[in-house]
Order: sequence, then structure tokens, then C-alpha cells
Amino acid sequence: MSPANGVLAALAALLACPNCGRGLEPSDRSLRCGQGHSFDLAKQGYVSLLTGASTKMTGDTPAMLDARAAFQGGGHFAPIADAVAEATAPDGVVLEIGAGTGYYLARLLDAAPAAHGIALDVAKAAARRCARAHPRAAAVLADAWRGLPLRDDTAHRAVSVFAPRNPAEVARVLRADGRFVVATPTSRHLAELVGPLGMVTVDPDKDRRLAESMAGYFEVRDRTVVDYSMKLTRADIGHVIGMGPSAFHDAERDLGALPERLAVTASVTVTTYGR
Repeated sequence: MSPANGVLAALAALLACPNCGRGLEPSDRSLRCGQGHSFDLAKQGYVSLLTGASTKMTGDTPAMLDARAAFQGGGHFAPIADAVAEATAPDGVVLEIGAGTGYYLARLLDAAPAAHGIALDVAKAAARRCARAHPRAAAVLADAWRGLPLRDDTAHRAVSVFAPRNPAEVARVLRADGRFVVATPTSRHLAELVGPLGMVTVDPDKDRRLAESMAGYFEVRDRTVVDYSMKLTRADIGHVIGMGPSAFHDAERDLGALPERLAVTASVTVTTYGR
């Protein structure tokens, strides 16, 4: 069994069968519930708990994940990752929804040596990356909007960074004393690139819609704005375009018209919610 599959086996008791909701147990190279539903552990180190018809969620493509990994590897979003890790401060099991490359989960696990993580994403390419993101992280392929494949009251912390959320399901799987940390871009985020490159802008109603979705499940416990300037090369900017929603749109991408280095704003709100 690979180290990644070993972590999956160790955390299997926290997971729930997507067919019947029963707990899962390791069995050879699979996870199995008491009803006999079985889910193979992929050789790349993740388990797929996607069942039924194809999901309608659009996950990141391999090219988008490559661009994101390159940009994150340059340290440009390190202050955001540090703020998420500080807000999360996990002491048990932390779930990241829409984990992508596993970058944020790995950063917060590095800051919490006793914690373990579950990286959940709907894209198979993301699950493969997350399986090798950190030795204490298990990777699960699942659609959060169909229901989180975790048992009730099992996660100490949940995290969503630039990713969709399912507040009702997060409230179900989070312990009574748990925290849900959500990072969302402000209207200033990457603003210098919107005009010149036709990038997708931040929805001005984002904060209102987030508050409405959380109502009845969570209340705000803390909120921090992380706002700073990044010095980006043209290559960095190319990665920014390729890693986000603008990769799906016909944006004008004449990077040659940009200066060799450009000051670009990173601006994110990190909000901590409690039950």
C-alpha cells in the first residue's frame, strides 16, 4: 500500500459511503461499508467516492492545475496561505473543499504537526495532486454539492479557499466546536489585470450571497482582510490567467503589451465561522 493510501486507510473511519451513508473501513486495496459497497484505492493515492450519473460540476483541468501549481510555487499567495493556516489552527482533522493542488491544506498541516487533512475535489487531476501534497493528507474525489462523504460531526475544521461551498453539508460534518474558514477575493483582487486582459471580475454581490448562504448554519467569529502588492512577471501573469475562471473565457491575452514586471494587488477576505 502506498503512503497516500495508508493515510486514506487511517482516516477511513471518518468517511461515509456515498450510497448508504454508512462508515467505511479499509479492506485490501479498497474502502468498504457494512452494506458491501466498495471503493477502490487508486494507485495514484486517492479514493473516488463519486457515484451515479456524471457530475455537473466543472473541475479544474490539468492545464489549470499546472498553472496554479506554478504560481503557488512562486510564493505569491503565501500570505493568503499563512492567514488561512492561522485562522484554521487545526488540532484534529481538517477538511479542504475544492482543494485543487492541495497547496493551502499542506501549508496549514505544516503549521499543525498533530493534525490530519482530507483534501476533497471534483476533478480527478486534482485528486491525484492532492494525494501527494502532504504525508498527512488523504485525497478524496467527490462532488461537494451531492453531499460531503464524511460522517456527522467528524471534522474539527473545514476550509474553502476560492472554491464553492455547501454550508448545510459543512455544518453536518463539522463538530459542534468546529470552525469553517472561507477565503474569498475582494473587488481589489488582481484588479490591475482585469482591464488590460479582460479577466473575469469579482461578483459585486459575492459578500451578500456568501452571508445569505451561511445564514442558519454559521455565524461570523472573525474576519481578516489580506491585502498586499505582488511583483509579477509576464510568465506569472500567464499562470494567473490559466489557473482561474478566465481560463474558460475568451479573454484578450496580449501579455507582450504588459511591462516585464507589474505590481498586482492580492486582496482576500478570510472569514472564520462557528456553528
